[in-house]
Amino acid sequence: MIAENQSAQKSIFKNPFVYSSLLVLIVAVYVGWIIFSRHQDTRAYDKRAADAQGKKQREQDQAAIEQLGGSQLAIQMLYAPPRIHRGETAQVCFGVANARTVTLEPQNSQVWPSHNLCVEVRPAKTTTYTLTATGADGQSVSQEVTVEVH
Repeated sequence: MIAENQSAQKSIFKNPFVYSSLLVLIVAVYVGWIIFSRHQDTRAYDKRAADAQGKKQREQDQAAIEQLGGSQLAIQMLYAPPRIHRGETAQVCFGVANARTVTLEPQNSQVWPSHNLCVEVRPAKTTTYTLTATGADGQSVSQEVTVEVH
C-alpha cells in the first residue's frame, strides 16, 4: 500500500512532457520576439524613408517656387473629383505661388507650399476641403473644393 502511494505521487519533474512543453514554449516566445522586433524595425525604416522623401519633395518644390519668381500670393489651382462612392479614395490637388505655409482642412496628411501637390483623402460623407495659403507678410488667401460622397 505504501508502494502504491509512492508511485501515485510521482514527482512532476520526472515527467518528460513537462520539459518538452517548456522547450516548445521557450522556442515560441523566441520566434515571436524575433518577428515582433523585425516588424518594429521595418516600420521605423519605412517612416524614415517617407520622411526623407517628403523632405526632398519639399526642397524641390521650394526651389521651383523660387525659380518661377513672382511676388503675388496666389492659389493657382485647387481641384478634386466632384463625386466618389462611399469608401473610395480621392485626390485633392493644389498649386500655390509665393506661399510660406499651406493648410488643407480637414486633412491629416502633411502639406507644404508647392506648384503641384496632390493629397489622398477618404471622406466618409460629403466634405468641403479648404486650402489656405499664407505669404511671408502674413497675408492669407483661401479656396474651397467639395467632394460629394454617394
